[in-house]
Amino acid sequence: MTTLLHRVRGVAQRFGVDIARYPATWSGPQLVQLIERFEADLVLDVGAHAGGYGTMLRRSGYRGRIVSFEPLDGPRAELQRAAADDATWSVLPYALGDENGSTVMNVAGNSGASSSVLPMLPRHREAAPHAQYVARQSAEVRRLDELWEQVVAPGERVFLKLDVQGYEAHVLRGAGEYADELAGLQLETSFVPLYADGLLFNEALAFAQHTLGMSLMSIVPGFTDPKSGQMLQCDLVMFREQRPAAA
Repeated sequence: MTTLLHRVRGVAQRFGVDIARYPATWSGPQLVQLIERFEADLVLDVGAHAGGYGTMLRRSGYRGRIVSFEPLDGPRAELQRAAADDATWSVLPYALGDENGSTVMNVAGNSGASSSVLPMLPRHREAAPHAQYVARQSAEVRRLDELWEQVVAPGERVFLKLDVQGYEAHVLRGAGEYADELAGLQLETSFVPLYADGLLFNEALAFAQHTLGMSLMSIVPGFTDPKSGQMLQCDLVMFREQRPAAA
């Protein structure tokens, strides 16, 4: 029997829009397996939107702490509802970056999912017209190293997830010396420029491997142009492999 989701998805696809659970190709249990293997017990969920990532982690068996960051009012209200009954999932109203202060967020038309501090480029708008910016909102920006002792308890191993639409390099610079303490990292990255000065795939991979010393564990397919079939974004999942102690 055709479900309501399938019927709605079929109609949407005729307009170049796909509807799926977060995200369509994601293997949550695989991610949780990696998190447990590398003994991470705190996920910093940056660019949390409405809480889909945290909900996916819980459904996939992750029981450690989650701290989600979401600066936009509308998505954050949904995020707070998602986390309301979870004593180990907290929400902070900040955008993360490389300077403390304030900024103006560009709010995207797809319920805010593609919102960014950065200007959206024509390639993105052509592939996803429904994601064009429709409003602006002020947001407080904080450096992660300034918040680290507030959100990370002594001894916790941190997995940092970034979904900040091209702003990843700014967030990583804002981690300062604590970037070397990350157990793992998941970041969305683009194969072609989608946001002005946004971090691209090769740059992100090189930084994580050569600067942070992490190894690539998984690539999660992401945003694909419905007209051409070209994949435009993916997520890199990386961990710092534990080395044997010196004899």
